[in-house]
Amino acid sequence: MKVTVENIKGLNKEVKVFIDKKTMNAHMDEKYEEIKNTVNLKGFRPGKVPKEILKRQFGQAIFSEVLDKVLKDTSVKALDDNKIKPAGQPKLDLKTYGVDKDLEYVISVTELPKVELKSVDNIKFDEYSVKIDASETDKRIKEIAKSQNNFKDVADDVKAADGNSVIFDYKATIDGKDFTGNEGKSTQLILGKDLFIKGFDKQLIGVKKNDEKLVEALLPENYPQKEFAKKKANFVCKIIAVKKSEDVKIDEDFAKNLGAKDLADLKSLVTKQINDEYKNSLDKLAKTQILKEIENFKVDEIPANLVDEEVKILAQGMSEEDAKKNRKNFENVAKKRIKVGLILNEFGEQNKIKVTEQEIQAEVQKQLRMMPGQEKMVMEFYQKNPSALASLRGTVYEEKIIDLIKTKAKPNKKEISKEEAEKILKEHQKQELNHDHNHDHDHPEEKKLDAKKDTAKPKTTKSKETKAK
Repeated sequence: MKVTVENIKGLNKEVKVFIDKKTMNAHMDEKYEEIKNTVNLKGFRPGKVPKEILKRQFGQAIFSEVLDKVLKDTSVKALDDNKIKPAGQPKLDLKTYGVDKDLEYVISVTELPKVELKSVDNIKFDEYSVKIDASETDKRIKEIAKSQNNFKDVADDVKAADGNSVIFDYKATIDGKDFTGNEGKSTQLILGKDLFIKGFDKQLIGVKKNDEKLVEALLPENYPQKEFAKKKANFVCKIIAVKKSEDVKIDEDFAKNLGAKDLADLKSLVTKQINDEYKNSLDKLAKTQILKEIENFKVDEIPANLVDEEVKILAQGMSEEDAKKNRKNFENVAKKRIKVGLILNEFGEQNKIKVTEQEIQAEVQKQLRMMPGQEKMVMEFYQKNPSALASLRGTVYEEKIIDLIKTKAKPNKKEISKEEAEKILKEHQKQELNHDHNHDHDHPEEKKLDAKKDTAKPKTTKSKETKAK
């Protein structure tokens, strides 16, 4: 294989690749040997079909397959050998090709610019630790205790009131007739929450244990059996119990029920939880500060094709007129995003940062925990959308880079109160709202770093000269 690189303009290059017909024929022969044992042709035993017969029968199909593989392998190698990292998808233009011919083609590629990394040691950022008062911890524990349902039976003659729990069996009819799903056993409602059927709770206020109560209600619009939706139903309810919520006593048993060793351990865990909540938000501010400083690093040239792609993303959902009006502003934002992405990628590459499948799965699990009841939907989303999984990989990759930069940079450590933390976060939120455009840096993904791998499916064009042949 002979490769010559020609600089066209700026980051644009043409890589000319030549492979002689002897090498191409050798690839063809390998393929014939590979299929020989699997081909069944009348009059020939398996594995004994002459190559000339195979050529006549399958020659063109085999050539297409061999050409695809050779283009994929040699284009990747040509770029790798010449240390060219493509910014986007390279284009292949076939000049000469065919059975028993030399292969000659040109790779048109925009190269990622060389990035000279400044020392990250001089990057400064605020690293906050939040001091949580014991009163804040006690307040949170009281909230947890309040959220625990601690219902106790009331006396048989006590009437149900708002906030009480009522347990009952019911049988319902529509126009005096039974219908699908019309019976329920030991149904429990907390009166006032209106979570069963709209208006149902109110009609149970005042019932006592062993009462029989007739409740009238409209079945909801989303009732599973559509023919009964929005129909008026009569529910005959047999009251089994009325319970009143009692305050949970905050003691050692309460702590153990929540998974802590004892009350002191629970306080320690809750204090850490509150601290982590603020720390996670404040860490995002630190990340913003780091990315702002990285914007000051120098990159000589930003690939125009990447800017165009980013501008399209920024203009999504806009009318053509508005997109045109905002073009210059979008270009500035795009250049900043891409520049930061290139610098972070270079830092990640120099420090050999990789993202493992275990880390991706851990991130997916984290998202599942944040969406209880929707786990199946989230899993299916990632299974059906490889691009979403790639984006997740990019997020994990970026976080690993930022974490490493933090260990090398200069943190300005500050211990602050919860009130000070809230003030800082509120001020930052206010600044964000005042910005005219989004400053998220969400594109330093590995796919840019590994763009050369996209040559697996190159865009191939055939020149007029080749077609004429």
